[in-house]
Amino acid sequence: MTPLEELFAFVGFDDGDRKRLRDLHPRIAPAFGAIAGRFYEAVFANPRTAAALSGPAQVERLRVSLVDWMSSGLLGPHDEAFHDKRSRIGRRHVAVGLDSQYMFSAMTVLRLAYQDQVAQLYPATEALAVMRSVHKLLDCELAIMVQHYERVTEEKLVERERQGMAERITAIQTMSAGLAHEVRNPLNAAKLQLELLERRLRRAIDDPRLTEPTALAQKEIERLTTLLNEFLVFARPPEFHPQEHDVAAVVRQVVEFESTAAEQRGVTLTLSAAPEQVLAEVDVAKLHQLVQNLVRNANEAVPPGGHITVSVTTDDEHCLIRVSDDGPGIPTHVRPRIYEPFFSTKESGTGLGMSIVHSLVSLHGGTIDLETGDGGTTFEVILPRWQ
Repeated sequence: MTPLEELFAFVGFDDGDRKRLRDLHPRIAPAFGAIAGRFYEAVFANPRTAAALSGPAQVERLRVSLVDWMSSGLLGPHDEAFHDKRSRIGRRHVAVGLDSQYMFSAMTVLRLAYQDQVAQLYPATEALAVMRSVHKLLDCELAIMVQHYERVTEEKLVERERQGMAERITAIQTMSAGLAHEVRNPLNAAKLQLELLERRLRRAIDDPRLTEPTALAQKEIERLTTLLNEFLVFARPPEFHPQEHDVAAVVRQVVEFESTAAEQRGVTLTLSAAPEQVLAEVDVAKLHQLVQNLVRNANEAVPPGGHITVSVTTDDEHCLIRVSDDGPGIPTHVRPRIYEPFFSTKESGTGLGMSIVHSLVSLHGGTIDLETGDGGTTFEVILPRWQ
């Protein structure tokens, strides 16, 4: 059952209603012009709705569209084309900045106009049945418009959040790049001096008690260097060099590489690629890092005995990479901050892994979405196949 069929079934819109509306059409059609005039009188009486109209030429086009809308609603067919035309009205309300309340008030104006006409055209014994059919139709049309209004509004909010996150990350990257380079220089100097000290100690006296502290300090510097390199990747991503490559092959390589770490934790890591080859213009090194970060995060999230599934699919314009796990899910209070730089719930985490993922996805002109709950977490990355 399609969403439209489900909607009609819910309000009980049946063949009897369709017949009554078709019979109503030739009787009420001569009044469509007057109904449209009544509708736009109400529009111009409200400052907010009047401001959405650009002038007489647009009003005339909309008047013609409204007459067509009334005619097609009564005559049908009530199919997917009918559904699409109504959904465009909801999207149009978002585009011109009108709140959803105006769809309800506009429908009330039309509903009352229909009711006045039906009362004149039919005897009282028939008018009630006809108006019941009209109400069912208008309620279904309103539901379609509101549904798509909400959907487009939500898409705009999500896009605004993504844009805001991208701007915040860019600001932090700019600030962090200089700091990272300032830290790297003294860190390299300290590493060289420790190496020199260790060599001198070994030549002077071969006593592990003296060289052991320098060895520990060297390990800590190496750890800091690794952290600094990750920090620099976030702070100033290298230039983007897309080339045609097999995305499935890159993902397969990551899965093979990370399988050992997964096995050590007793986690099952599997890959599903359909088709086996997915060609797209990507920066191979950055795509590898992007997928690797997601897989490693999943491996850390699931308990021993858990499962991670990586999949690659495609259409004509996009390739889609999903990394799913059956871990405990991401807590509600954490979800809004997962891409935030330096935010981590791990004691030893840098809080840069998912920020780097977000940056690399944006660099490819793609999007990343999250679904999480008690049954696990799925990250879905959608990348354009051609830059």
